[in-house]
Amino acid sequence: MLLTTPGGASFTVTLSNEEATRRFAIDIAAALEPGDLVTLSGDLGAGKTAFARALIRHLAGDDAVEVPSPTFTFLQTYELPRLTLVHADLYRVAGTAELAELGFDDLSDGAVVLMEWPDRAAGFLPPDRLDIAFTLAPAGGPDMRNVRCVGYGSFVSRVERIAHIRAFLDESGFGEAERARMQGDASTRIFERLTLNGQTFVLMNAPRRPDGPPVRDGKPYSAIAHLAEDIVPYVAMAAGLRDLGLSAPEILHADLDHGVIIMEDFGNERIVAGDPPAPIEEHYVTAVDLLAALHGQELPDTLPVTSEFVYRLPAYDIEAFLIEAELLLDWYLIGAGAPATTAARAAFVGLWQEALGPAIAAPPTWVLRDYHSPNLLWLAQRDDIARIGLLDFQDALVGPAAYDVASLLQDARVDVPEATEMALLGRYVRSRLGEDPEFDPAGFTRVYATLAAQRATKILGIFARLNRRDAKPHYLRHMPRLWNYLQRSLAHPSLAALKTWYATNVPAPDGL
Repeated sequence: MLLTTPGGASFTVTLSNEEATRRFAIDIAAALEPGDLVTLSGDLGAGKTAFARALIRHLAGDDAVEVPSPTFTFLQTYELPRLTLVHADLYRVAGTAELAELGFDDLSDGAVVLMEWPDRAAGFLPPDRLDIAFTLAPAGGPDMRNVRCVGYGSFVSRVERIAHIRAFLDESGFGEAERARMQGDASTRIFERLTLNGQTFVLMNAPRRPDGPPVRDGKPYSAIAHLAEDIVPYVAMAAGLRDLGLSAPEILHADLDHGVIIMEDFGNERIVAGDPPAPIEEHYVTAVDLLAALHGQELPDTLPVTSEFVYRLPAYDIEAFLIEAELLLDWYLIGAGAPATTAARAAFVGLWQEALGPAIAAPPTWVLRDYHSPNLLWLAQRDDIARIGLLDFQDALVGPAAYDVASLLQDARVDVPEATEMALLGRYVRSRLGEDPEFDPAGFTRVYATLAAQRATKILGIFARLNRRDAKPHYLRHMPRLWNYLQRSLAHPSLAALKTWYATNVPAPDGL
């Protein structure tokens, strides 16, 4: 039961045996992020160490890993696949003065800390934490425990999510499923693979997107760029794509209010291979053929979600294109120490308004918007274009067909050789022309170059923002690739004025 607690949010749970403790530990583990503090309180024998052992073994992916009680060592550090975890036991600590001597001041900022006997650290605990209190319940038997979880500060929303997701799993018949965190993307969504009765499924945990600060006309960036605020667009688009015979995941259960989905698992086979990853020709050919087939159809701009309401896809309008492109000014140029002057900024916006005119006027279709290798899986057992598994389309819009083609052929995370790009672009154009004699190859190619340049511009800004704002510097390794894509696209004769502006105002990433 989710409760309101002074200063935080809480829920209570009863653990009847060791297996229940293990499942509870997995629920908590799914919500942990680097830098978290989790305190464990309760009398001797109440179950603190048993919980810690279950949680560490789950995060380690090894039920046999040794997890001794740190009562005498005070601290035990575990280098786990997803994060570093420090298990601390303060039972023998006389007061907070001893904490520095034990090395607490030297703990990595990115380590998760499990702290038993937190009362020994009174006044030392940060405002953002999860407190878990265990009490014996002898009336229910020797193994029965009552547990109260209280989240404070940034943990308030996560405590609420833990309780909602547990209730959702139980109500959906997945309460006994094993849970394993999957590699996520750059968004706030969390994915887990569920295993139940020998079958696997995917749990998407996608809390409603909070509005950011207003940036223009009283609207936040997400509203101007038409980013999905909840899972309704994902559910609607999944059904719409499946109705066309395409391989979007089947939605098995969805909680639209709380943003949780259980869906079909497409596995792990990607459309790229190697290290660094490179395109697999057959897979990319099929991905291009899928786009050509999709764009050749007349598609609706509204999709049913339930029997009671429909979802309308927003238009990829000029305001959305421009606010995305301006991320280069707001993040990349600032980070490079070359902020644009007022005059340069005005010229940038004016040039992009002119360049984007043909894209806005192009025949509209569904723009999946993130149609690139991280979001496409290979389903070898299916036929033809259904072999491409579509994963990410919640931000879909109605707009120019060339956008998704550029997203695939100038993949921000994969080197697509220019010869490969041109060959696949030609394949797409020939396919469209074969189905529609009025298709305009030259006009499409111009829009393709424009949107490829716009997308590279946007992502340079996004990756700079991920580094500066979100402390995710690993995205910077993709900057040289994006820069090279940008130069390819700006070489189109229709973008000559923009090319000159970039050459004057935008320094190349470090290392080029």
